Amino acid sequence: MKARFYLLISLFTALFTLLGWNLYGLQIEKGALYTAKVDAQTAYREFKAMRRGEIYITDKNNANIQVAYARDFMRIFAVPKDITDDAAAALMLAPLVGKDEQKLARAFANKESEFYPLMEKADDATVHAIQSLSLGKGVVFERRPYRFYPSERLAAQTVGYAGMSDESIEPIGRYGIEKRDEVTLAEGNDVHLTLDRTLQEKAEQMLAELIRDHKASGGSILIQEPKTGKMLAIANAPDFDPNRYGEFNIASFVNAAVQGMYEPGSVFKPITMAAGIDSGALTPETTYTDTGSVTLNGKTITNWDQRAHGLITMTNVIEDSVNTGTVFAERKIGHEIFLSYVKRFGFGELTGVDLPDEIRGTLRSLESKNARAIDFATASYGQGPAVTPIQLISAFSSIANGGLLMKPFVHADESPHIVRRVMAEETAGKVTRMMESAVRKANVAAIPNYRVAGKTGTAFVARNGRYSDDLIHSYVGFAPASEPRFTILIKLDLPDKPLAGITVVPKFKQLAQSILTYYEIAPDALITSKP
Repeated sequence: MKARFYLLISLFTALFTLLGWNLYGLQIEKGALYTAKVDAQTAYREFKAMRRGEIYITDKNNANIQVAYARDFMRIFAVPKDITDDAAAALMLAPLVGKDEQKLARAFANKESEFYPLMEKADDATVHAIQSLSLGKGVVFERRPYRFYPSERLAAQTVGYAGMSDESIEPIGRYGIEKRDEVTLAEGNDVHLTLDRTLQEKAEQMLAELIRDHKASGGSILIQEPKTGKMLAIANAPDFDPNRYGEFNIASFVNAAVQGMYEPGSVFKPITMAAGIDSGALTPETTYTDTGSVTLNGKTITNWDQRAHGLITMTNVIEDSVNTGTVFAERKIGHEIFLSYVKRFGFGELTGVDLPDEIRGTLRSLESKNARAIDFATASYGQGPAVTPIQLISAFSSIANGGLLMKPFVHADESPHIVRRVMAEETAGKVTRMMESAVRKANVAAIPNYRVAGKTGTAFVARNGRYSDDLIHSYVGFAPASEPRFTILIKLDLPDKPLAGITVVPKFKQLAQSILTYYEIAPDALITSKP
């Protein structure tokens, strides 16, 4: 019995000795190592929490180009309980931090306060000037990372900005990708966009030139890859510098490409023709005798040039942008079928683009139970329905790619998504050739050795239920028409010229030529001389 007892005692003693030795090893010999690991993990979590993810755009070589990242700046704040002379401190600090002297004095008088913000992102000169005041513990300087946008205004509405709010001392996304991907970025994860820096810069430059040369109030230029829906450029004006967002009107933050709607005008005519051809109601060769006007519900529609074109084909209607010809086409199609095709093209619904706060546009003039023949007639040439630029370019990309409506996207990790087939591939080819014919006849957008398809639009702006004399010019086109690599939409608000052919069409040609050169796209319409 005693032998068994001593055996158990020996066994437990050995076990406790081994356990003690292991504890000694963990706590003493390897304690520093494990402590370092815990500290490193804690520091990494704190770093991730502090470091907001970066935003990148790209180029044709798939480079990663930063457009938003963290950069250290000095933050300055006051500690009222440690300020001895409130009035004197306010007098010295007010001009340096850009605040009201009396307001500062009142804030400093609140001795229960331990924190009062004076300045964010202070420059070195300001920091030195405040340090020289010798206010001691009453003023504190803290170096910390702030959001920085190295390209300033480039793609500003798409990128958005991150700023402080009343609810948080940390920056949060307020517009654009900064808002849409707030959780991802706040967790320290990066976001990569499909925007091409070269094309974005070119689009913004050309838009600025258009606005300057034609005294316009604003506009948009979009470039899309029609086969995938990938957005290559989204330019809007007016724009803003996200580094100095507080200096700009809130209207400048709105991404008009997805948040602004307008009546597109004659650029809508190929949509009507696509509906007519695909439904079997007409062909490009269908003829119509134009007398120069048509009257419906007591209202008379005329052509933009006030001409009567006589016997013409549907291709001629697109070439000469004949309003009465598209009215004829819509009546041949029928209201119900026409509306169904307008919806198939994505008008009146969200495109699903991965940007915040997209709007639907409206088809109210056609969907109303009181819709009349005149409403469908004007809709056939783009007056009545209101669309967004992202809807319009996606609709035309469906013509370019053979009839498929693609979801537009700006995140590089997105995969192309087919929303639906809008029309037969044969229909898309016929409409493309009608648009090509229009380009060749006008010759303003034509590019030597390339097949180009496009259509102009000049629309009146509705105000208070009536059409004003103000105009919106637009042009949508794609190239090379045999195998389209890009679709371009140019929209110009309230220009000083009457016709889009004078304003946006020459810029389309210039931009299209730049893209063809940039991507080194081979000609698809080489002209060979006869021997």
